[in-house]
Amino acid sequence: MIALFSLIYLAVILLVIIGGWKMFAKAGQPGWGFIIPIFNVYLMIKIAGRPGWWLLLYLIPIVNLVIAIIVALDMAKAFGKSAVFGIFGLFLFAFIGIPILGFGSAVYTAPAAPAAPAAPAA
Repeated sequence: MIALFSLIYLAVILLVIIGGWKMFAKAGQPGWGFIIPIFNVYLMIKIAGRPGWWLLLYLIPIVNLVIAIIVALDMAKAFGKSAVFGIFGLFLFAFIGIPILGFGSAVYTAPAAPAAPAAPAA
């Protein structure tokens, strides 16, 4: 019985890794970045259109949950999905949502987050 559960677990992990790889590739990021810890979070922040320094916010307890929800929502919008998909598919059940984005027909359009305003010229 343990062998069966282990096999199912490994199959789900492999499905998520391949789906994440394809999702990153759709967004114009290196697919292999999905398997590198911390770097994958940085790439997700970039796909969502948020500044890279937001990675530091993931180190603050409680704040990291809020930032993870915002990034999930922005990633869903960047792939043309709804906010509901962002919450349930990418934040709560990422093992389902990531393969949906990777293997599905979702197309990366652009970062959903608003661009930072340009500094005024002196």
